[in-house]
Amino acid sequence: MLLPSVAQRTQPCSYNPVHVLLVTRSERAPVSSSTPQHIRDLHSSLVSVCCHFIVYFRSDSVSSVVQRSRSSSSRYVQGGQYEIQYAVHDDRRKGEVVLEVVAEVTRLLINDLKVATTKHQQQRTSDTQRKGLYMDGDEPASTGNEKAPLLEGSKGSKLIAFCRRHKRIVIPVGIMILLLPLLGLLALRNHHAHAMNWTSPLVYPSPQGYGIGDWSAAYDKAHAMVGNMSLEEMNNITLGVVDTTSGCVGVSGSAPRVGFPGLCLHDAGNGVRNTDGVNAYASGIHIGASWNATLAYERAQFMGAEFKRKGVNVALGPVVGPIGRVAEGGRAFEGFGADPFLNGVLGARSVIGLQESVIASIKHFVANEQETNRNPIANDGNPILSSSSNLDDQTMHELYLAPFHDLVFAGAGCVMCSYNRINNTYGCENSKAINGLLKGELNFPGFVVSDWVAQHSGIESANAGLDMAMPTTGFWNELQLQKAVNSGALNRTRLVDMATRIIATFYQFGQDKALPLGVGMPANILLPHNYTDAKDPAAKSTLLQQALEGHVLVKNVNNALPLRKPKVLSIFGYDAIQQTSFVPNGNTFPQSWEAIGLGIQQSMGIASNAPVPDPPQTQNGTLVVGGGSGSNTPAYISTPYDAIAARAYDDGTGIFFDFVSTEPAVVSSSEACLVFINEYSSEVWDRPGLADADSDTLVNNVASACNNTIVVIHNAGIRLVDAWIDNPNITAVIFAHLPGQDAGRAVAQILYGDVSPSGRLPYTVARQASDYGNLLSPCQADGSSSPQCDFTEGVNIDYRGFLASNTTPRYEFGYGLTYSTFSYSGLQTSINATATPDDEVVPVYTNDTTNSNPDNPAIGVGGLLSLFESIGTITATIANTSPVAAAEVAQLYLQIPGGTPSNSSNPRTRVLRGFEKVLIQPNETAEVSFNLRRKDVSTWNVTRQAWVVPSGEFGVMVGKSVLDTPLTTSFTI
Repeated sequence: MLLPSVAQRTQPCSYNPVHVLLVTRSERAPVSSSTPQHIRDLHSSLVSVCCHFIVYFRSDSVSSVVQRSRSSSSRYVQGGQYEIQYAVHDDRRKGEVVLEVVAEVTRLLINDLKVATTKHQQQRTSDTQRKGLYMDGDEPASTGNEKAPLLEGSKGSKLIAFCRRHKRIVIPVGIMILLLPLLGLLALRNHHAHAMNWTSPLVYPSPQGYGIGDWSAAYDKAHAMVGNMSLEEMNNITLGVVDTTSGCVGVSGSAPRVGFPGLCLHDAGNGVRNTDGVNAYASGIHIGASWNATLAYERAQFMGAEFKRKGVNVALGPVVGPIGRVAEGGRAFEGFGADPFLNGVLGARSVIGLQESVIASIKHFVANEQETNRNPIANDGNPILSSSSNLDDQTMHELYLAPFHDLVFAGAGCVMCSYNRINNTYGCENSKAINGLLKGELNFPGFVVSDWVAQHSGIESANAGLDMAMPTTGFWNELQLQKAVNSGALNRTRLVDMATRIIATFYQFGQDKALPLGVGMPANILLPHNYTDAKDPAAKSTLLQQALEGHVLVKNVNNALPLRKPKVLSIFGYDAIQQTSFVPNGNTFPQSWEAIGLGIQQSMGIASNAPVPDPPQTQNGTLVVGGGSGSNTPAYISTPYDAIAARAYDDGTGIFFDFVSTEPAVVSSSEACLVFINEYSSEVWDRPGLADADSDTLVNNVASACNNTIVVIHNAGIRLVDAWIDNPNITAVIFAHLPGQDAGRAVAQILYGDVSPSGRLPYTVARQASDYGNLLSPCQADGSSSPQCDFTEGVNIDYRGFLASNTTPRYEFGYGLTYSTFSYSGLQTSINATATPDDEVVPVYTNDTTNSNPDNPAIGVGGLLSLFESIGTITATIANTSPVAAAEVAQLYLQIPGGTPSNSSNPRTRVLRGFEKVLIQPNETAEVSFNLRRKDVSTWNVTRQAWVVPSGEFGVMVGKSVLDTPLTTSFTI
């Protein structure tokens, strides 16, 4: 709901203030002719400066309003008995904030003196009206005998008389006393008060969905169905309901009278979770390490079919946020890597594959980069808000919004808004993010669903663009939306649009012909049920191929790999064998937490949303997937030991092993010693580090006794290796990531050379943790009730951060070895593009313009269609110069000129703008071609609020990784 601005109750401001909640103190009388002239003059001058703020007296009568307001985009400063709620509308005015707060408090003090004076003179009438606006009927009744807050009490008359006689002294002294707490705030500004720098703009109204492109027929059907719905039915389909008959993690309300059965929503982007009869696919990070768009599509295609056979309508994936800003981020394994282009390409292909069967819900929108403080914490009555991701407009567009842009263009039907706050407003009630960016700029025609329990307001979240609340809601579950429409608190068109978007998506992806909700997923698979086998035998080959292609070989000294029928092998490490149990007999199984040893204190942290103390770093058993809602349920687990033992049977190899000790004995006749370790990660907590001491000790101890030690790491994220990587006895290292259920079978084929490893790192491995700087660990609350995470690095995360700081990594983004060697040649460019002229008219999305898209033929699904037009190609030739067939990943990086980032301390670096994976036979060549879209050579212009193609020289680099680019040239636009 839009509320009146302060300017509507004071004299006009010279700028447009933010619309926020207004609550006033009791009996604020206007300045009258009886007010002393010097007070009237000061009052007038201060009001002209301070009309940006809303001020209220802190009292029990408004405590409930205050509590609700604290989840909004407003900020708080306390001074004496006054609490000032304010919002910075213009970032350029950040430096003026504290002075303006001081001025506003001064005005209040003067106003109190004026009220006292007029009361004492009995010049006020008994029907003096209170000024201000109260929400939800909270306005307290006037008693007619209220006193000025600073002056009330039995001795008020004497105090008033004294103040009147010595007003020229009392006023300055009072002001100085009142300023003392504000000076204290200035001292703490760098630690807590920087929240004032980040305010998410308001963008209303929420754009109405319409039948753009191939959505036309779906919207026609939706309009017909919603047109026959009552307001109650519309309200009902926007919320989650309790359903104990199926295993769906969320079920939406239905409207059976008009033929809408509701929707089954289920986890997640790595496969169907917490049920039987399904496969465990390779995780997002593993597909990212494959750098294979075709493989991403095939994986999603088979995965989507399994969701469909289980009665799921909405698959909650793929993940392109978090993108990997924080090296220790707990959910990085769900996404494809630390680059927006890589996420955009692989995510878009995943959307297309999934939506052949179900609706894809892309997540988590947006700038959701850590698990620490992701949800509010009760904190014994002193609530701590979710962390706020504070970022500028250019960083938002070029980094965090960018992959979502590609996935919306690919046709995604659903977007999940995130837990975090974005510039101090919760993601699921952030009108700038949902109305302005997603539904405005990207012209998203589907529906927005909340992450589970991520809704923090009722009418506010509806107006901000939220269409469906999951898994249940206390804000919409008692027909609040219907009542708000009837009372005029919510525009009827918004509720109609919410329902229409949901129904249009239902029709667009054929869910009107879907199986009954959750029909193949029992609520408890331990109880008798009809078994639904959703697995397709045809998926076996792609499951293995996914597992193979995500392995990244980073060290291979003297061709230690592949193995050549060794006579004796020794195998060490807890990751080589099965976990001890795999039965859904507790709360840990659905999250894949059953083998990580969660303790009581950790479980308490999880239950309270508080940071988890000393979270686990490893899993006791072969790690095939991370934890939380992004986990999956394997039909079986192929372990490294099982697969190698089967190979040993064929080769006549003897195997010795120790899967427990960190200081194992090593048989001297071992031709190779294989060490299997892992690095665990999960939703709910961020990782406590990038390596664990016990695993490093195991590797070093084995290497001290074995001169051909080969290390395999199943890692759910970045894993540092400098504790042992330079040991000459360590001859080969593989980052095996999260391969899914065929983990052992895949690594055995690579170790024995059946196939060459072909993966590349989708992130940067540093030499030491400190090389990641401020992006190593999640930001903390540090005692604040409003944790702030300032993204001051701008777009320079991961490899761009290393380039910008001139820091040499251990293994760079895009790096990976094969059993072959390749040469690059023949770089050619063919570009046909022009720079954006300064006077070009471009779309602008602000208040009251968000519904203009249907009238603009240049706008389609994904926003400005010209951004996705091809402007040319860059080609190169690759030759396999070895006797071994292998796949090479050719990578294109551009150095884009001009377009200075918003934070000038963060220089522009080269950026990934193309990749192609090609299998090349020995002594043969292949040509790779990179298609460039206008989007790929554009930067976001904050002033013009548009994508622009800068003029100048574009550097072109083609090669094997971000640092290994043997081919370079340039083109000029």
